[in-house]
Amino acid sequence: MKKQLLFVLFSFGAALAAHAQYWQQHVDYTIDVNLNASEHTYTGTETIVYTNNSSDSLTQLFFHLYNNAFQPNSSMDVRSRYLPDPDPRVKDRIQKLKKEEEGYLHVTSLTIQGNNGAVISNQMNENETILEVRLGSSIPPHQSVTLNLSFSAQAPLQIRRSGRDNAEGIDYSMSQWYPKLAEYDQHGWHPNPYIGREFYGVWGNYHVNITTASNEIIAAGGVLLNESESFNKVDKEGKSNLTWKFEALNVHDFVWAADKNYVRSEAQVPNGPKLYFFHQDNADYNQAWADMPKFMVTAFEQFNKQFGKYPYPVYSFIQGGDGGMEYPMATLITGKRKLPSLVGVSVHESAHAWYQGMLGTNESKYCWMDEGFTSYAATEVMKNLFPNKQDEDHFAAYSGYLQLVQDGLEENLNTHADHYETNYAYGVAAYSKGETYLAQLAYVVGDTVMSKALLRYYNTWAFKHPTSDDFIRVVEKESGLVLDWYNEYFVNTTKTIDYAVDTVITQDRKTYDIVLERKGLMPMPCEVTVTLENGKVCNYYIPLDLMRGEKNHGTFPENWFVMNDWRWVDKTYTLHLTSKEKIVKVELDANRGTADTNRKNNLHNLNP
Repeated sequence: MKKQLLFVLFSFGAALAAHAQYWQQHVDYTIDVNLNASEHTYTGTETIVYTNNSSDSLTQLFFHLYNNAFQPNSSMDVRSRYLPDPDPRVKDRIQKLKKEEEGYLHVTSLTIQGNNGAVISNQMNENETILEVRLGSSIPPHQSVTLNLSFSAQAPLQIRRSGRDNAEGIDYSMSQWYPKLAEYDQHGWHPNPYIGREFYGVWGNYHVNITTASNEIIAAGGVLLNESESFNKVDKEGKSNLTWKFEALNVHDFVWAADKNYVRSEAQVPNGPKLYFFHQDNADYNQAWADMPKFMVTAFEQFNKQFGKYPYPVYSFIQGGDGGMEYPMATLITGKRKLPSLVGVSVHESAHAWYQGMLGTNESKYCWMDEGFTSYAATEVMKNLFPNKQDEDHFAAYSGYLQLVQDGLEENLNTHADHYETNYAYGVAAYSKGETYLAQLAYVVGDTVMSKALLRYYNTWAFKHPTSDDFIRVVEKESGLVLDWYNEYFVNTTKTIDYAVDTVITQDRKTYDIVLERKGLMPMPCEVTVTLENGKVCNYYIPLDLMRGEKNHGTFPENWFVMNDWRWVDKTYTLHLTSKEKIVKVELDANRGTADTNRKNNLHNLNP
């Protein structure tokens, strides 16, 4: 455990040293919570040491009170009811909650002490899911304060992610359950109200003590410190209380779940974490859960090799009853699935450990950098776990994005997650276009470079809250290309790609002018495949001038020719070819590396 902690802290320190101009706030939580299962309420205390690593004096603090979203007429409720395509899990269910089914989370007392022990006065104002705290005196730069607070809460009937008694019968899925400090970074405070989308938090250390009836089995995103005093003393009667003590170091959230009927199994990843699996005993799905360890061990080995080393000692897959939702060192997933569905959701959610957990991009502002990158990584892993049954080249992501474009509902990729006009546009942008972003970028820079860039991204930006500009700079450094244009078009606009083979002019039987046209507004490098009458295939690569170079193809395939750049301002480009053999077919982007919106004009057959 000490070696693991040193590794985590060393990784964090190395990242800070590599980017001295960046800073991160830091928080240490000690949380004691008591769950009253008969009333579905809980009370708790928090001792928080908050370190202001910024150069700013802070005159206010903000806490998230997520449970308050599950009350009639909350912002989550209202937005769900007026969206044209509400989440089917939510719809108008919040409006129909009875008082005893609602959720709430209230801070009942708060004191703040500075480094000198002096009490800092404060004024609290609860505004739905945000607690606003105005400070009587500021928190100076590079100073710490100690916050002591008490809270009372009710776990809502589970509607979305967190709550009790869900459709699968899980007693408690306790995510977003405690007063959580909002993040303050280079862009200021981020006290986003809980509408139902994504999360952003401060990295720190959690020590969480959970007391509940002795018949409840607790699963959590952390290391269980007192297994012999808790897990091994669970009894069916629940006549006494048990306290479960967890530790999670260098994370930005803490999740737990409780159920009387959890079954636990485990597996060890070689040179990696111990994996835990918590699910209810169900004859229809037990075999799928029994098969899970071998798949997930292989998945973690590939994640470690391809996307960066997982630094924590454990990871838990917990039946939580609401799709899948990721948290540091754990995920809550629906448990009533068979293979390969159960593995698929588990692979996706555990891939979030990298892009939501360790890289920690602000999901609200850059939801596609979490969901899209996670989807890309999950596709890479699943095609190895289930050969010939999975999406080999991320084509499903391309198709989803292109369908959204065709439907005319696409919005800017950097739209705040809560502010998309439809759930459809959000979902496709975050998942499909985000995955397409990476797959298409691999087409631009080359697969080998892209693989190296993803590892470099992790090693450079883990525990740093990177932005889209930070990521593209990593790829620029790895590829040696200029790539700002790619983000300017594909991320910051909804302009699309459409290249066409316009005409093929035969001067004589040996000379051809192939005229290509850019019909879409987004420029891209092009690959032209020419098939000769004898069956021979030649590939002509046309770099985009904005790249200031060409992609590294590693070992170039036979009959691969690099042509002059296509200027981005030019609508057409003429490829002059001389061939002893008759050309019978010309095709643009035969390998489907780009999200071309009209592939019907990509092919030109010269045979009558």
